[in-house]
Amino acid sequence: MRYLHTMVRVTDLDASLDFYCNKLGLVEQRRVDVKPGRFTLVFLGAPDNPESQVELTHNWDPEEYSGGRNFGHLAYGVEDIYAVCQRLMDGGVTINRPPRDGHMAFIRSPDGISVELLQEGAPLAPQEPWASMENVGSW
Repeated sequence: MRYLHTMVRVTDLDASLDFYCNKLGLVEQRRVDVKPGRFTLVFLGAPDNPESQVELTHNWDPEEYSGGRNFGHLAYGVEDIYAVCQRLMDGGVTINRPPRDGHMAFIRSPDGISVELLQEGAPLAPQEPWASMENVGSW
């Protein structure tokens, strides 16, 4: 397993970039505008550790965040997402968003923190039981 990033939702992208980059000293690594989903992702890394990143998620439609909703998830890259999800399920962990696409899954910690699991490299070919599993709860 490899730590990838922590996601934080932001309401004002320019003010957040000013804080994280100009004041804190992080450097923008990449940016993705997702027009169909109406959001922007900006990945920031420290100059001495650019691979461990903070993902700023800016939803274009105004939204008020309460109860820590602005903190999104922890993310980890895994070698075999199906094997990891099976091991977690066997251990009693609910797979909230199954890896139907062979690429991404979400689970929650006992305290309700979302954890994203991402397949390292190319997605695995879809396979059962994952391909037909429904989402459970929220993540």
